[in-house]
This record gives sequence, C-alpha cells and structure tokens, in this order.
Amino acid sequence: MERILSGKKIALLSGTRVALGIGIGLLLSRRLSNRRRRAIGLALASAGALSTIPLAIVIGRSRFRDRRSAA
Repeated sequence: MERILSGKKIALLSGTRVALGIGIGLLLSRRLSNRRRRAIGLALASAGALSTIPLAIVIGRSRFRDRRSAA
C-alpha cells in the first residue's frame, strides 16, 4: 500500500525540512556573529520543526492506495 500525496503536500513537507536543516546548519556554523546566527538559526529550526508536526498528522491521515489495484 502507498499513500496518495498531492504536489502541495510534498512541497510543504520539503519546505519544512529545508527550514529545519538550514536552521540547524546556522546554529552549527561560525560565519555570522553569535547573536545573529543564534537568532536566525533558532527561528528557522523552530519554524521547521513546529510546522512539520501538523503536516505529519495530515499526511498520516491521507488515503492509502493498494499497488495491486493501481497496476
């Protein structure tokens, strides 16, 4: 069985993961001043993590499609 996901859901999921990844990357980097790096990094990591939770619930409730009947 596989889930049926629209392009919008895939794009949203990808966007949240990108924001989380960039935020964590900024927190680990040394290129910006500590104050600026922490502010931007925490904002992106928090936004990515918090927006992933409701999106994961929506995707978890999405419909299944049986591969055998789709072929």
